[in-house]
Amino acid sequence: MRKVAIIGAGIGREHLSAYRALPEHFEVAVICDLDRTRAEDIAGGIPVETDLAAVLASDVDIIDVCLPPHLHVSTAIAAMEAGKEVICEKPLATSLSDMDRLEAVAAQTGRSVFPVFQYRFGVGVAQVLHLIRSGLAGQAFAASVETHWRRDADYYAAPWRGTWAGEQGGVILGHAIHAHDLICLLLGPVAQVSAQLATRVNDIETEDCAAITFTMKSGALVTSSATLGAAGDTSRIRLMFEGFTAESGVSPYAPAAAAWTITPRAKSADEINAALAEVTAPPLGFQGFLQAIATGVDTVTMSQGRASVELVTALYASARDGAPQRLPLPRTHGLYEGWQP
Repeated sequence: MRKVAIIGAGIGREHLSAYRALPEHFEVAVICDLDRTRAEDIAGGIPVETDLAAVLASDVDIIDVCLPPHLHVSTAIAAMEAGKEVICEKPLATSLSDMDRLEAVAAQTGRSVFPVFQYRFGVGVAQVLHLIRSGLAGQAFAASVETHWRRDADYYAAPWRGTWAGEQGGVILGHAIHAHDLICLLLGPVAQVSAQLATRVNDIETEDCAAITFTMKSGALVTSSATLGAAGDTSRIRLMFEGFTAESGVSPYAPAAAAWTITPRAKSADEINAALAEVTAPPLGFQGFLQAIATGVDTVTMSQGRASVELVTALYASARDGAPQRLPLPRTHGLYEGWQP
């Protein structure tokens, strides 16, 4: 069993629920937040600390970073240098140069960093992954992604949100990033992106609408539509393979929560159904993510976190240059040190 410190009591509340569902693997030993009252509100008897240095000097094994994006890299590095493993909310970093720093410290200390991509876990994604791994998908043709959420002025009451200094980005960084990670998981790496970004919904610095196209290395074509100006919150993914079409439901924050609709194309329904009957799905969301770390099965890796940061970098570059961006990005790229204006 590993002892965990949760740093940040915002999204840390959801992490805590997932840890409590896995008592055989994890013990949350402390919750750290500058706002003691907020931490005590979720602690339920777990010790509370306001001093990060004191937590780093303690005997915890894992530091779970649930802070605003601009604090992720510095906190993760301090944790590794203190001999701790790191779980870190998205985005892992907000520049490729910072990813270099994280990777260098991880290599020096021998510590691991696990970026949080909880959308990967649940029955829907498990179904599609199993069909792909069973050879029933065949060639990927095309896909569409919708991240249509509602974020009004009250969401931006937190002073760091909607700012380049605090949130470090908008809808493609803080919202659609999960769906884009799923596309990379299910369709493989991205070869080229083209993006149009705009701020149309709220009076904020960062973008809240996006229209994106991806060309995957396999040749598959993907469109992604993202906005924070929808009437409600819905997410949807459709994947067109040679063997079948897979479509998620519209749950905004857990697209893998329910079974996906699998429609055979070149494979028979009997083949598809027989394979689906073999699927053993991991727990949903954060619990599945943490179980993967505990068991070493389908664990999210730092290299996958880097791929996500590289993709966001390319999207901002494409929107600003008005031209497609090829991946991987070289160290000489104009936004290698960061996309913040």
